[in-house]
Parts: sequence; C-alpha cells; structure tokens
Amino acid sequence: MTSRRRFLAGAGGAALTALPLHAPVAAADEPPGTPMDGHGAAHAGGGGANGATFRGGAGVDHAANGFDPRTLLREFDYGTVTAENGRTVRSWEIHALDREIEVAPGVRFPAWTFNGSIPGPTLRATAGDLMRVRFVNDSEHPHTMHFHGIHPADMDGVPMVGRGIISPGEEFTYTFDAEPFGVHLYHCHVGPLAEHIARGMYGTFIVDPPGGRPEADEMIMVQHGFNTTFDGLGNQLYAVNGIPFVYMNDPIQVRRGGLVRIYLVNILEYDPINSFHLHGNFFDYYPTGTRLEPSEFTDTVIQAQGQRGICEIRFPYTGKYMFHAHKTEFADLGWMGFFDVVDGETT
Repeated sequence: MTSRRRFLAGAGGAALTALPLHAPVAAADEPPGTPMDGHGAAHAGGGGANGATFRGGAGVDHAANGFDPRTLLREFDYGTVTAENGRTVRSWEIHALDREIEVAPGVRFPAWTFNGSIPGPTLRATAGDLMRVRFVNDSEHPHTMHFHGIHPADMDGVPMVGRGIISPGEEFTYTFDAEPFGVHLYHCHVGPLAEHIARGMYGTFIVDPPGGRPEADEMIMVQHGFNTTFDGLGNQLYAVNGIPFVYMNDPIQVRRGGLVRIYLVNILEYDPINSFHLHGNFFDYYPTGTRLEPSEFTDTVIQAQGQRGICEIRFPYTGKYMFHAHKTEFADLGWMGFFDVVDGETT
C-alpha cells in the first residue's frame, strides 16, 4: 500500500510533509523498516527531502480555489426570507459543480462540490421554518441532496424514491420543515456513495431552537479527508473545512471569557471514526444539538461518520491552545489547529 507520507513527499514534484505532533525527524521518505500503522502511514514527520514543509495551509491559493476555510468557519447562510400564511420561508439555490481544488501546495484534487466549496454552504433556519432548497446539477455527474432531519419520503434525496437522481442539467426543489432543532448535515446519496462523499459532496444545516441559544462566537467545523489516490483504501490528507492545517497557520482568534460555540460534524470517509480534542480546557458537549442540556463536560469527543454535536467553551486564560483529532495520524496529516485566546476584541 502507498504510504501517505510518501505521497506527500512526492506530491506535485515538491517535498511536502505534515507538521507533526511530536519532535520531527529529518527524512520524509521513510527507510525500510520504519514503523507503520494499519493505514500504511509512518509515525514520522518533519522536513522533506528538499527542506520544504507543509505547515498551516501555507502556499495554498484560497482565492484560486474559490473559497477560504477561514471565512467558511463563521459563515452561515440564512437564505432568502419570505413569508407565507404568517410562516417564515427560507429559500436557497445550490449548484453541483465540478471543481479542481488545491488541497496542499502543488496537490490538486478533482472535487465534486455544492456551490464550489468543500464543505458546501452552512444553511441556517429556525425550528418551524419552511426550507426550500433549489438544487441545480451543473456537474457532469448525477447527484442528489439528502438532508438529515425529519421530512417526507419524496424529499429524501435518494435514488428510486420521489424525484430520485438529479441528472446533469436537471434541477429539483427540496421542500421540508426545519425540524428537529440541532446541527445536521446534507450530502449526495448517489452510488458509489463513498466516492460522492469523499469527492466533497457534503455540507451542514443548522436548525436553531425556537428561543435560540445564548449569544456566542459561533463557528462550524466539518471534519473530512482527501483520498487523493482514489484507491478507496484510505485518505492521504485530513482537514476541517477544506484545507489541511489552515488553522495552524492562521489560528482562530477568540475572546477570553466569551462563550465559543462549535458546530462539529464528521463526514470522514474510509475511516470508521474521527475525534476532536481540545488542549488546556474542557467543553460542554451536546450530541446532535437536539437537547438544551449538555451530555458531558469533557476535552475529547468521538464521532462516527454522520455524527455531529455542539461544543461550548469558555477560555479562562489567554494564549494559544491546540485542537486536533486524537487519532494522531489524522493530526499529523492535516487535522489540527490553534485557538488564539486574546483579551478585548478579536480581529
């Protein structure tokens, strides 16, 4: 099996390596006998053969990609709002688009996307609203939109039910009530399902409870990976919100003492679980966000694919606090970042 680190070392003709959790070693291309885990990835990191290092998403052209994970982090789309019979109606237009994305310096990934970004836009409504999502398939491949939530069968976005598959050039409007309140996800449900999801066809929608939640600095973190070799055996890169290590290079600024709310979603393919670990602090965790009382006070949560939840945190001290998957291989290959806790206003 191809080593994930060997892939990074040879990607695009440049030597690229992940920023390791532990002390680096010099070689990016491991000699025979280097300990490997079950995925074929070595527990090593550090400088590449040419001295280049892939750190914090540095070198990735976000403008050329057409989206910026630093913006997606706090970007919520409330749709176009109208009223019908005294009821709030929220409408969106989502396009399936094939787009080549630079996921690491010199590494280009032929993605299938919702509105051109990985993940797709974060849709937001309030419990009881009517949601209308006009889906236009501008891709060269058949797709659907399947929403996790409560809705009629003909709005389920799966083959052979209701409208079924939306072929290239076709469109369909999904209409359903915003329920239950919580943090949910949507994704394509066309086979081979693993490929459609792994290529980037996923996003989040949030349904706020009728009375809302306490005011907070809110952000979305969608955990995922990139199987850049398309062998279906595993991922070579891991990320939140599209680009590996982006929040290492640009730590997320938050205010000391302020409430921070993270909508955490796992849509990782080819690995059975993912996790979120916060250094130097604990958080309240609300599984799926469908209850207003937390289930636990912890510093680590585990999510299987499709699971999600809300993390609420207050930082009592200033400084930089790491967060990452507590599967160290995932962290070494992109799924890690920093919170930068400051006094006063954030920038």
